[in-house]
Amino acid sequence: MGKNPTYRELYESGELRNRIERGYEILRECRLCPRECRVNREKGEKGFCKAGIELTVSSFHAHFGEEPPISGYRGSGTIFLTYCNLRCVFCQNYPISHLGNGNQISSLVFSQMMLNLQGKGCHNINLVTPTIFVPQILAGLLLAIQKGLNIPLVYNCSGYEKVETLKLLEGIIDIYMPDIKYGGREEGKKYSSAPDYFQVTKKAIREMYRQVGDLRLDQERIAKKGLLVRHLVLPNKLAGTTRVFNFLAKEISTATYISTMNQYFPAYRAEEFEELKRRITDKEYKEALSTARRLGLKKGWQQD
Repeated sequence: MGKNPTYRELYESGELRNRIERGYEILRECRLCPRECRVNREKGEKGFCKAGIELTVSSFHAHFGEEPPISGYRGSGTIFLTYCNLRCVFCQNYPISHLGNGNQISSLVFSQMMLNLQGKGCHNINLVTPTIFVPQILAGLLLAIQKGLNIPLVYNCSGYEKVETLKLLEGIIDIYMPDIKYGGREEGKKYSSAPDYFQVTKKAIREMYRQVGDLRLDQERIAKKGLLVRHLVLPNKLAGTTRVFNFLAKEISTATYISTMNQYFPAYRAEEFEELKRRITDKEYKEALSTARRLGLKKGWQQD
């Protein structure tokens, strides 16, 4: 792997500017995500996600609670963007993702946030729920590169992504870190207002893997490039874990890094659904890990 991320090469060739222009073209008839609301966000129109034209950020800081190859020993430079293209009934961050609690900022301020986090020694810039702000993020990235940004970018997303938008990010994003929330249609519809969630996410992860491949670590075990998939185990097998892991093992790679997460708790509106009212059991979690091993998915770790 080279010393600098490849986004610097795209900047130097002028391609990054082209990607920004194409991103804003999509924004004028917004098709950034699979919802394809086709509203003109430049004119203040808002679609399903409720986001406008301005970047909105809830917080940014060095985060030490991500997966070990992401947080490392100096932290992940995490920027929490607001709004989301899903409506998960158990969202733990709903004031940010559903209500949009945060501050509108310019691309210049966004670039300064990235440089601030790099200056603190963070291993990477971790963009949380970035999907609906891709053009604005790229505009901020261009300014940050001009001031010396040279650490990897992490695309930390729900998995509900559009391949066309992901292609804008080829050579820009170093580490894709998507969720796979469900392996079934009914669960996506009932709990996230996205009946096509699994089908869409499979296409997105194939594209992510095409771009970056398996996760690669440096000598200090810090991620530099590749795919890391998160899967939150839900009670009563609602996440469809076996279908999710089958997809990863058979259609992506048995070397896929999987973060199998056990921290579900009934947040937001989960109490309205009898099947979501409790935490998962130790047995449910161990079954998920056993499924990963049985399918040959040997890389990854438990998330305590």
